[in-house]
Amino acid sequence: MTSSIENIPQKVRLVEVGPRDGLQNEKVTIGTATKVELIESLVDAGLRYIEAGSFVNPKAIPQMAGSEAVFEQIKRREGVSYAALAPNLRGYERAMSAQATEVAIFAAASERFSQTNINCSIEESLQRFTPVIAAAKSDNIPIRGYVSCVLGCPYQGDVDADIVKEISMKLMDMGCYEISLGDTIGVGTAGSVAQLLDVVCKEIPADNLAVHFHDTYGQALANIYAALQYGIAVIDSSVAGLGGCPFAKGATGNVATEDVVYMLNGMNIETGIDLEKLINVGQSISNALGRSNASRVASALIKKRQSA
Repeated sequence: MTSSIENIPQKVRLVEVGPRDGLQNEKVTIGTATKVELIESLVDAGLRYIEAGSFVNPKAIPQMAGSEAVFEQIKRREGVSYAALAPNLRGYERAMSAQATEVAIFAAASERFSQTNINCSIEESLQRFTPVIAAAKSDNIPIRGYVSCVLGCPYQGDVDADIVKEISMKLMDMGCYEISLGDTIGVGTAGSVAQLLDVVCKEIPADNLAVHFHDTYGQALANIYAALQYGIAVIDSSVAGLGGCPFAKGATGNVATEDVVYMLNGMNIETGIDLEKLINVGQSISNALGRSNASRVASALIKKRQSA
């Protein structure tokens, strides 16, 4: 499949990763009540897929230590997926006890990244997911797969697109219904995204792909636009740009959901999200964290409100 303006979807599903991927990279720890309020407010703004927590060792990621309590206290809304990261069978069992509606697993496209972060090879990491996937299939729980470092690695540099394709295909074959391609360090450009998707989309339909761009170099929106031209209609984003890039000190991490929605609105692409409500949610959690709002759209429209 090749890039084309004609391939741009009329409707896009946003996967809100702020409550999980965003908060786990924030330095300020926030309580369960604030996390619950964040999730419920995001749903009220129109988000229908929320990464609500992560069932990993709390010693490894302290910010996610209270995920059970978060899942227990949120008021569930029909038609909303409340997903959780579950990297192993124990994590999966905890996620099921907390009534997560979906689980996600992670693999890296870089051997050095895999060895440095989870102390095993890419192949070994995939083998670890076998019991998780088997259990999820038995329980009829959807499994989403992530591939990190698809456009660059902080340790080895460039990443081979064929390796990204092979890992993505393995995750699909194992049972993942969707693969989210993650530019973990935000080094990608529209050109490198096109080169990657030229390879990956030969084997995996766009309907089974999502993109997860970090905005470290300010390229995330351009990269999303490039992915849209391949027909990819699922975009991961984080309200107020929550999170950081641990491999680039002081750099912005996840692309802000507000900025993505503003761009999609301008393209007449349906999202089902109320931008004004979303901006309020982002400002509220930014205030709770004592940080500036990383969304440029939110910052501009809040200033416009104040001057009106």
